[in-house]
Amino acid sequence: MLYFSGMYQLLKKAAYTLVPKKLLFEHEVFFRSIFAFHLRGKNHECTVCGKGIKRFIKIPADLLCPFCGSRSRTRRLYSLLHSNNLLHGKVLHFSPSRSVYRLLKKNPSITYFSTDYEAEFIAEHKYDITQIPLGANIFDLIICYHILEHIEDDRKAMTELHRVLKSNGTCIIQTPFKTGKTFEDASIKTPKARLKAFGQEDHVRVYSVAGLQERLKESGFKNVEINTFPENERYGFVEETILISKK
Repeated sequence: MLYFSGMYQLLKKAAYTLVPKKLLFEHEVFFRSIFAFHLRGKNHECTVCGKGIKRFIKIPADLLCPFCGSRSRTRRLYSLLHSNNLLHGKVLHFSPSRSVYRLLKKNPSITYFSTDYEAEFIAEHKYDITQIPLGANIFDLIICYHILEHIEDDRKAMTELHRVLKSNGTCIIQTPFKTGKTFEDASIKTPKARLKAFGQEDHVRVYSVAGLQERLKESGFKNVEINTFPENERYGFVEETILISKK
C-alpha cells in the first residue's frame, strides 16, 4: 500500500511539472487509466466511476480511487445523492471535486450550477457564498462540502444558502468536525497560526456537529438532520458525519 501511495505521489508531481494544468484536467481520466491499469480488480468498487479496484490508494487520512481520483467523502456523496433520489431540478454545487463534476455536468436529469470563488476547482461560476447573485427559491439541491470552515461570515453564508434554496429543497453540508464546542477566533489571521489553530492554513474555525446544526437552524433551516455513516472497506468509505438540511 505504501509503495502505491509513494509511486502515485511521484507520478502526480511529475505530471504537474510536465503537463499544463488545463490539459491535465481535460484528459485526467485518460492519464489516470494508464497509471491505474494494474489496479483493476474485484476487491473494491468506486461508487463514482463504477470501476472494480484491486486496492484504493492511501493518501493522508483518506483513500483515493486510482481511476477517477475520488476521495472517500466524494464517493459517499455520490452514493448519497442517488440513494436519496436527490438528482433532479436545479443543483448548486460549491467547489466540486472533478470526479463528481464530470458526471453531474452531463446528467440530463438536472440543471447544474457549479461555482468556485477562488478558481481552484473547475466550475462555470464564481459566486460569493455570502452574496449569491441569484434570486430566491431557485435550487432543489445545494451541495456545500468543505466550504463553511473557510468563510469568515459563515452565518451570512448560511442565510444565503437558505434564501436560494426552494421550499422543501435539500442542502447537504459537510465540514471537518471536533468534539466539544465550535472553536473560532477572528484574531487568528496568518496561515501559520490558522494551521496550528484550525488544522489548515485557510480555515477560520472548526465546528462541532451540534454547533453547526444550531447555526443552520438559526439561519432558517427548519430541519437539520445529523447523519453519521460508518466506514465501508469495499467502497473505500471512512466514517464521516454529514448534515442534511431542509427548507
